[in-house]
Amino acid sequence: MTKLACIDAHIHLDMYEERRQKSLLADAKQSGVEAVVAVSMHLASCKATRELASRHTPYIIPAYGYHPEQPVPGKLEADKLFDWLQQRYEAGEQFAIGEVGLPYYLRTEKAEAGELFDEQPYVDLLVRFVELAAKWNRPIVLHAVYEDAAKACELLEKHRVTKAHFHWFKGDRAVVRRMAQAGYYISVTPDVQYEEEIKELVRQYPLELIMVETDGPWPFEGRYEGLETVPAMALDAAVCIAELKGLPAEQAAAELMANTKRFYGI
Repeated sequence: MTKLACIDAHIHLDMYEERRQKSLLADAKQSGVEAVVAVSMHLASCKATRELASRHTPYIIPAYGYHPEQPVPGKLEADKLFDWLQQRYEAGEQFAIGEVGLPYYLRTEKAEAGELFDEQPYVDLLVRFVELAAKWNRPIVLHAVYEDAAKACELLEKHRVTKAHFHWFKGDRAVVRRMAQAGYYISVTPDVQYEEEIKELVRQYPLELIMVETDGPWPFEGRYEGLETVPAMALDAAVCIAELKGLPAEQAAAELMANTKRFYGI
């Protein structure tokens, strides 16, 4: 059997211990992971991701943004981030926008606790990122699940952004159809092996718009219980996608990797 290869389309490399990062990447290369897309949480994370990418060019494709599942930044903090992004763009550096999006889990958690939650500042922040993706023609990596995906689609459509990647996506059939028709990409984690919701999504979504990811160091269940999340686990997602699509593993893995290369311009 031919050794499978893939690209981990979404991982938080800077969240691994610094002493582990080098060996993690070496292990990934040895396992058949040909590249990784490293996303960021906030300005400090962006800077750490950039430093990692500079030491592992072109293996690491960096993405810079502000993760929505945390308190929204104040104006000064946000302006510093966008000024930094502008500097990176003017310097001619290659990067995607991400991880950005809307705070579905934070919002629902607050609602369940009976607390008020103002989503508008998060929407306003996402608009700024979408505008940059449109202006600079850069891929945008989105954290937008369930009803938030429809909100994100509206913003993407309004600003005519077509290079959109919804990572670890979950949503109803209506938004799935909308995203597929728009040509938006999704990425699937190893939880496709044990989550029926994700299996059904894979059955519905066009293979040519799917990528694989780990979202490491986020931990997984099933046979991964208690294990460190590593990029090679994205290969397992590829194998499961092949089974769900009724394709040989080698063919599906090759197509999934080609999708990622096409989307990120690798």
